[in-house]
Amino acid sequence: MSAATKTAAIIGGGVIGGAWAARFLLNGWDVRLFDPDPEAGRKMSEVLGNARHALPMLYETALPPEGMLTHVKTVAEAVAGADYIQESVPERLDLKHRVLAEIEAAAAPDTPIGSSTSGFKPSELREGAQHPGRIFVAHPFNPVYLLPLIELVPGDAGDMAIVEKAEALLRSVGLFPLRVRAEIDAHIADRFLEAVWREALWLVKDGIATTEEIDNAIRYGFGLRWAQMGLFETYRIAGGEAGMAHFIAQFGPCLQWPWTKLMDVPELTDDLVKKIADQSDAQSGALSIRELERLRDNNLVAMMRALKQQGAAAGKLIAEHETGLPKPAQAGDLVRTVERIVPVDWTDYNGHMNESRYGQVFSDAADAMMKLVGADEAYIESGKSYFTVDARIRYLNETLAGQRIHVDSQVLEGKGKKYRVFHRMKNEAGEELATGEQLMIHVDLTTRRSSVPDAAVLAKVEALAVSHSALPQPDKSELL
Repeated sequence: MSAATKTAAIIGGGVIGGAWAARFLLNGWDVRLFDPDPEAGRKMSEVLGNARHALPMLYETALPPEGMLTHVKTVAEAVAGADYIQESVPERLDLKHRVLAEIEAAAAPDTPIGSSTSGFKPSELREGAQHPGRIFVAHPFNPVYLLPLIELVPGDAGDMAIVEKAEALLRSVGLFPLRVRAEIDAHIADRFLEAVWREALWLVKDGIATTEEIDNAIRYGFGLRWAQMGLFETYRIAGGEAGMAHFIAQFGPCLQWPWTKLMDVPELTDDLVKKIADQSDAQSGALSIRELERLRDNNLVAMMRALKQQGAAAGKLIAEHETGLPKPAQAGDLVRTVERIVPVDWTDYNGHMNESRYGQVFSDAADAMMKLVGADEAYIESGKSYFTVDARIRYLNETLAGQRIHVDSQVLEGKGKKYRVFHRMKNEAGEELATGEQLMIHVDLTTRRSSVPDAAVLAKVEALAVSHSALPQPDKSELL
C-alpha cells in the first residue's frame, strides 16, 4: 500500500453506504466499513461486483488499482485516522446522533464527516456535537458509484475549511459536490422527486395510470431531456427563438389550472399499497434486484458515455476526472499504451466487442505512441502530425464487455517520415485477443503532404526504433 493512499470510513453498509464504499475503493482509496448487519459482507460483495462491472466502463483508461476493503467491528476502529468519513445509517435522527457521537469520540477533530441523509438538515445533525462545524450533509444518489451528484449542505455553522477539503476529496473520486446555499428540508433534488412521487401516487390511486405507464412516460420522454439539460435549459429550448421569457409567458398561466395535486397526498391505505406493489411486481418482478441493478447500470453507462462523447453534463465530468487518472504502467521494454475496461456499448448482438472497436483500441494505442515522441496536441496545433496510411488487425479471440484489456506496443520502423508500430492486445490472464499494425506517415497539416518531423520528434522516434529492434519481433504472418 502506498503511503499516499487515502482511507475512507463508511458507517453503514446498506444500499447507499455500500455504493459509497465502492466509489472510493475503485478510485484507489482504502475503505474501512462498519455495519453490524451479519449479512453486510455478502451485501457489500454484491454491490462491489456491480460497481466493478460498471464504473470502469465510463473511462477510456484504467482506474487506479483498487483499494483495500476492511470490515471492522466498531465505529471507532473505522474512523481512527481516516481522511474522510461518510455516515449512511437509517433515517432516524436519534440513531444518527448516537452514531455521530461515536464517530466524534474517535476521529481527529479536522476530519470531514458527511451524512447521506436525504431529509435532515445540518443543524439537526449537529445537536450535541463536540465539533459541529465539521459535520455536514453529503447526500448522494443511487448508485453512488455511477451517479456523480452529491448535495453538499454546510449550513450556517459549517466549518468552511473542512467543507472545502471535503469537496476536493469528493471531486477527486469523480463526484460532483453541489453546494446547497441554505438549509432546507430534503435539500434540492429530493424536493423535485417528492413532487413527482406525490403526483404518481394520485395517478395510480385514481386509476389513471399503472406504475409501468408512469415509468414509460418518464423514460421515453422528459427523463431523457432532464438527463442532459436539466429543467430550466429544457424549458428554455421549449420557448424557441424567443427563449425562456416566451416559454413562461406561454405556459405560465397553466400553473393556475388544477393540473396537479402537489399540496395533497393520497392516504397510503393497505389497498393502495397492495395495488402499487402488485403493479410493480407485474412490471418488473421477473428480474431479481441484482438483475435490475445490472440493467440500470448498463443503461447509465451507455447514456453517460454518449454524453461524454458530446462533452456534456455528466459526460463532461467523467472526461475531466479521466485526465487525472494514472497513465498505464510500462510493460518492460515495450510501451503499455492502453489499459481499460471494455464498455457495454462496444458489444454487438453476439455479446462481444465489435470490429470497429478493435480499430478504436489500436487507434488509441497509436495516439499514445505519438504523444510518447512529442507529437502531442501542442505539436498538432503547430501544424504537424502523423497520419495512418496502412493498417492491419488480426482478431484472435473473443473480447467481452467488462473485461480488463491492455495493449503493449513496439516500434518496428522509425526513420524519416515513417513511424511503424505493432500492438498486442491481451486480457488480464495474458491471453492474446488481437494484434494490430499501423504505418504512420508524418504530414504537414498546411500542405496536407508528407514531411520530415521536427528534429526533436524524429530523434525520439529513431531512438525508440533502435531500442525496440533488440526485442523479439512479430512473426512475419502477423505483419502487413
